[in-house]
Amino acid sequence: MNDLTSRLVEVNGITLNVTMAGEGPLVVFCHGFPGHWSNWRHQLHAISAAGFSCLAVDMRGYGKSSRLSRVADYNMDEQVADMCGLLDVLNVKNAIFVGQDFGAALVWNMALREPARVSAVVGISVPFDHDYYGRSCLGHLSKDSLAKESTDGLLVASPINPPSHGFNAIAEHHFLHAHYFQQEAVPDKELGSNAREFLKRIYWGLSAQGNLGEWVNHPAPGTKYLDVLPEAPPLPWSWMSEQDMDSIVAGFLEVGVEQAFFGGLASYRVADINWHIGEKYAAQNVEVPALFIAGEADPVIASVNDATLERMKQRVPDLRGIKFISGAGHFVQFEKPNETNAEIIKFIKGLA
Repeated sequence: MNDLTSRLVEVNGITLNVTMAGEGPLVVFCHGFPGHWSNWRHQLHAISAAGFSCLAVDMRGYGKSSRLSRVADYNMDEQVADMCGLLDVLNVKNAIFVGQDFGAALVWNMALREPARVSAVVGISVPFDHDYYGRSCLGHLSKDSLAKESTDGLLVASPINPPSHGFNAIAEHHFLHAHYFQQEAVPDKELGSNAREFLKRIYWGLSAQGNLGEWVNHPAPGTKYLDVLPEAPPLPWSWMSEQDMDSIVAGFLEVGVEQAFFGGLASYRVADINWHIGEKYAAQNVEVPALFIAGEADPVIASVNDATLERMKQRVPDLRGIKFISGAGHFVQFEKPNETNAEIIKFIKGLA
């Protein structure tokens, strides 16, 4: 039941690598940056054993999936079309979508734009509309109404300005990865040339034990990402083995060094494009059953206030839970797989 199989599928004019397990209602898992289908290996085993067909995707630009060379090819319209095309190839009307980080942004947008293809959605780490492309659940308000809201702190998920405005504003004070990634070639070469070291540092830095926030002590000009990421302790960690890291590194190095991270970095570089694309959906709600999960120590959650979560409850009226898992950071599905799996299984079994 828990044996994993992989295949390449042609969808939306590209190739996606997918890894599958189990039989039953389909659950699709979408990773973020810097991710790989194997980020979901704990979920593939546990949730397929619970009676579901599970499928984890190497998103476009990652692993064995197509590596497209234009930034614009990574916009949200294309990502949503990939997922719809995947369901078509599988001859499935709809599926439960689970996403983390940029994968969360995608699955929220799937639920928003293609509700007939989404039977339920689980967003992990990033609340609805609080990603780099979002409007912090305020996009439905008029300019007059927005004037009455407190939006001063919404530099990135802003209903008023595109993300680059916020990136630039933050970079006036300290380093910000999303600002650094807007450069051409420099971040690609830095990360690709130091793939294993970067991946170790970022996975550790985003964990419950990490210290990613130290970047606020570094100025943006002349600073690269590895300058601000503290070294990680030697592997294995309690939640990641050498083999886990080997799989993630190998996924990025399927192509040349300078192309290894292009697809992932493009997710940051299309921020303004996606913000403008999202304008037509800014007033829509997510109507399908939903669950939000995050690690209590996730740096993303540190930027989310109670007002943001309250607004999400209003804009996702069938939100059936907001679950914070103690002892976990950004990669909660990796750091605390049993707790994460239990929440997902409880939610999806309760859909019937």
